[in-house]
Amino acid sequence: MSLPLLRRAWAILLLAPSLSAATNTLPIPENLVVEGLPPHPVARQEDVSRYLEFRTAALQSWHPTRREMLITTRFADSAQLHLVRQPGGARRQLTFGTEPVANARFQPGAGNFIVFSQDAGGGEFFQLHRYDLAGGRITRLTDGKSRNTGAHFSASGGRLAWSSTRRNGRDVDLWIMDPLKPDSARMLYQGAGGGWSISDWSEDEKLLLVGNYRSINESALYTLEVATGRLEPLTPPAVGSVEKIAYADAKFSPDARTVYCTTDRGGEQNRLARIDVASKTQTWMTPEPKWEVEFVEVSPDGRTLAVVSNEDGVSVLRLLDARTGKVRLEPNLPRGVLAGLEWHRNGRDLGFTLAHANSPSDAYSLDARTGALSRWTESETGGLDASRFRSPEIVRVKSFDGLTVSGFLYRPDPAKFPGKRPVLLDIHGGPESQARPIFQGRNNYYLEELGVAVFFPNVRGSHGYGKTFLTLDNGMKREDSVKDIGAFLDFIGRDPALDAHRVAVTGGSYGGYMTLACLTHYSDRLRCGVDIVGISNFVTFLENTQDYRRDLRRVEYGDERDPAMRAHLEKISPLNQVQQIRVPLMVVQGRNDPRVPVTEAEQIVRAVRAQGGTCAYLMAKDEGHGFAKKKNVDYQFLSTILFYEEHLLKEKDSVR
Repeated sequence: MSLPLLRRAWAILLLAPSLSAATNTLPIPENLVVEGLPPHPVARQEDVSRYLEFRTAALQSWHPTRREMLITTRFADSAQLHLVRQPGGARRQLTFGTEPVANARFQPGAGNFIVFSQDAGGGEFFQLHRYDLAGGRITRLTDGKSRNTGAHFSASGGRLAWSSTRRNGRDVDLWIMDPLKPDSARMLYQGAGGGWSISDWSEDEKLLLVGNYRSINESALYTLEVATGRLEPLTPPAVGSVEKIAYADAKFSPDARTVYCTTDRGGEQNRLARIDVASKTQTWMTPEPKWEVEFVEVSPDGRTLAVVSNEDGVSVLRLLDARTGKVRLEPNLPRGVLAGLEWHRNGRDLGFTLAHANSPSDAYSLDARTGALSRWTESETGGLDASRFRSPEIVRVKSFDGLTVSGFLYRPDPAKFPGKRPVLLDIHGGPESQARPIFQGRNNYYLEELGVAVFFPNVRGSHGYGKTFLTLDNGMKREDSVKDIGAFLDFIGRDPALDAHRVAVTGGSYGGYMTLACLTHYSDRLRCGVDIVGISNFVTFLENTQDYRRDLRRVEYGDERDPAMRAHLEKISPLNQVQQIRVPLMVVQGRNDPRVPVTEAEQIVRAVRAQGGTCAYLMAKDEGHGFAKKKNVDYQFLSTILFYEEHLLKEKDSVR
């Protein structure tokens, strides 16, 4: 075949899977079910494509002896493991699977292998795997059926401890194994409920630091003897105490005589505490703060604590003297969100992941002696100049009962988009999560190309504003958080740059419930809504969510087995108020979702359609609690843009 003919053949071959020749539209990925959504024009994908190519990178682990990082990032359809040998260095890909990889750790000591977790189809039944650096062989370490999380190596790397539902599929127990001998796995402690986890090993490998989580407001710490399985309380019990107390991010000192942790004991905010293991005496290392302490990491020599505070959604890193609590260093980092703190064994390099409005998540390290910041990865932004993306402003409003609630508002460039701008209200999940000033990725398309303002509210019940604020939406008070959205809609109505007649609402998980609830309460003030893996009926949700998490969710939402609570949950569930949804709805769901079952989506779709409403549906057969695979995420985003263009952006109905 001649070269021109060969080139033509290749061009046809490359175009064939991407185009529908008859309609010039994109084909639907084989694992998606699409109902009530228009075809995707090829021209629209070309227009949006730059915003679909953002990548992120996250620090997973330091190499134990070399100054090298193990990270996760995506170069195909899902996040995989990569090795980076120096700041700004090339990424060497290690794993090449179709399912995302997470929670990876180098074996301490020799660093001959990595242990990572991976699920199938978004089902969240994570399995632990060993990756041998010599040869790249991957060996599954767990049973292939249970849910396995929170793996921690012993200091020598000879043992691995983790949490598993292996015994009965419902309760979480603590297990231990030699990672080179999967058959050595044995249950070390039999738990009751789904909240047991391992926080740390002692350096001498005799003790495990264990947490028992009952709710975001109630948890406790224990020590667990590895040799005997004896569990010893380290903090007051989570259940039955007069004050509900939360403990988090607990770490041993190198000599295991001290535990450092964050706790809200005796106050509103989590602050840094030190617990003497022998006497169980707790002392404060910081005064009662205005903002909460999120993370603490102990340096290998035990002399320095890396501490991260959440200050109105922005992460602030400080290095403290472990003995006195005095600040040694407060580096000037970009105003964003920091996660994944880890000291290198050299005691000098502190690694972490950082994202902010003008940069996707990337891996960094801080020199603890000089304060110098090194960027190890620089994730691609589709060719766009991310430094020009819009930064948010904090909006604070008074809600119906006088409570102050806040949110982050991203406004389009007024020079490029004059006049009143449509608004997308994007409500976080959890319900205890928090909207924070992170990189907006695809959302920048709304701001930069469509001129849509994007508003991320933190309603009552959100994390980061104190333990009282956190409980203000619990139980019978659930709909008070929906009323907070009314206060934000009032703000939009007062702002001369925002169009109160063109407002859409969206959210995922609990944010999906909030989306549906807003549509039942505020259909006269909203143009449309997009519910992503949301709860449509609290009773059916609690009855059908996975066994290992049901009791944990009952603490937050209420126990549906109690007749009075069941009646309340039925009353406030959007499914039972569906006749109030009078604007178009789009529902997005993963079939394998273990948290919010696919039935929650199916029943709201049927109900809206049965009462004559407009309801589009997008379901992925190979996803779980939200879409993770790029081809599915891209199709979801393109579908959402077309939905908003039809139901939000058009001016013709802007005045009712």
